[in-house]
Amino acid sequence: MRLMGLVAVIAAAMLWGTTGTVQALLPATRDPLAVGALRLLIGGAALLLAAMLHGPSRAALVRLPWRLVGLAGLCIAGYNLLFFHAVSMAGVGIGTAVAIGSAPLWTTGWEIAAARLWPGRWRGAGQLLSIAGVALLAMAGSGGSGGPLGIALAAGAGACYAAYSLATARASNAAPPLPRAAATFTIGAIVTLPVLFLSPPVWLVGAPAWGAVLFLGVGATALSYALYTWGLTRVAASTAVTLALAEPVTAWLLAVSVLGEPVTPARLAGALMVLAGLVVVTMVPARPAPRPEPV
Repeated sequence: MRLMGLVAVIAAAMLWGTTGTVQALLPATRDPLAVGALRLLIGGAALLLAAMLHGPSRAALVRLPWRLVGLAGLCIAGYNLLFFHAVSMAGVGIGTAVAIGSAPLWTTGWEIAAARLWPGRWRGAGQLLSIAGVALLAMAGSGGSGGPLGIALAAGAGACYAAYSLATARASNAAPPLPRAAATFTIGAIVTLPVLFLSPPVWLVGAPAWGAVLFLGVGATALSYALYTWGLTRVAASTAVTLALAEPVTAWLLAVSVLGEPVTPARLAGALMVLAGLVVVTMVPARPAPRPEPV
């Protein structure tokens, strides 16, 4: 069952890795915030429909840990809005690498603040390597005024993703995956719904645009997060965050092969530093705080 959990998380991460490229293929007049809101609206509706059609999941909806689910919903709303705006400014490859690559750093920060789990020598070295990689990506960004801001937005998206993963992992023993994911994304869709009124998706015309948005909602949201939520019941949150590094790898491959994004030495070095450092950060456990010596 653990192997199936690993496969589920990797499959989810690869589906997420398509989102930046799919957004880039939408009409040029698209609003990134509206894309994120539409993704949550369609994905939340698909997950809620699946939960309502499944008897045990429908019954479990009333017994959810709503504080954790509500927190996860707010975090996933923030992640989508920040992420799509970030990749539109910094580029698909860089934006995705920073967003997902910074998530383990945020998780480590939470471990230090909440549980006093301090990084050891190797874990600290991995953190410094990742931070240096993010800095290099920022300096070698798009070259325009949107580069640094896009990096900052991507880092904020990473913080939201880390908080979502922590909240979902804590709720994993309290409810089955499907109703938990359905409630989380329904809350996220409600939170982001005003965006669609402020920025109506008038650009959503034609079969290609509708097909892309439906894929973002059903494939890259409903299916992927159902897989990820189920996977978190089989693997630890830190392991899941590590496996999610398959997302920026997928995004980079698609950005280069489909969108033709340039692979400069600085960008490549920065991305590799982020990924290499985060593998160390997430694979090496944090050490507990030392107990005080008895007097």
